[in-house]
Amino acid sequence: MKKMFFSAGVAAMLILGSCGNSASEKTGGDSTATAPADTLPTTTSGTATPEGTQVAVANLQLTSDSTQNIGTAKFYQLTDGKIRLDLEINMKERADSNVAVHFHEHGDCGMKGENSHGHWNPTKANHGEWGSASFHAGDIGNIKLDAAGHGTKSVTTDLWSVAPGDKEIIGRAVIVHGGTDDYKSQPSGNSGPRVGCGVITKL
Repeated sequence: MKKMFFSAGVAAMLILGSCGNSASEKTGGDSTATAPADTLPTTTSGTATPEGTQVAVANLQLTSDSTQNIGTAKFYQLTDGKIRLDLEINMKERADSNVAVHFHEHGDCGMKGENSHGHWNPTKANHGEWGSASFHAGDIGNIKLDAAGHGTKSVTTDLWSVAPGDKEIIGRAVIVHGGTDDYKSQPSGNSGPRVGCGVITKL
């Protein structure tokens, strides 16, 4: 009789142990299946460069022939308040060379760009290379054109604004020079003739 009770007890313990292992395996299986979902990246947009919203543009034409487009200057408002310029130039006649680009005071491309007057310089600084100790807020600098006469440059800054005030770029001229800016000569870097021009217009 004791043997029967003992055997029954052992059998019951084995059954319960088996059930416990079965439940544990099932739970473990579920947690393993759902864990990767928690570790997947939620989004990659947080690390992407913000494109911004385009707020202004200047269509660039030859000063000798205003029907000939030579590029564009597009301005984007970024979420951090800065402005980004994306500049593109296409001048086959200037292939494999540098051209200097500056913002000029007045948005008038007449008289082969001379009506735009001097560099836009709201801080009254000396002319120089962008980001150096002293430079005009419109000293974009030299752009290298390739064998097809194509070149691009991007600048992001808090020195510009499309709102009225000292930083306003709306109504300024973007001038493309036929020479290389030496970043030293005052007040314009000895950049050569004004071969291209466009007026910055708010969108």
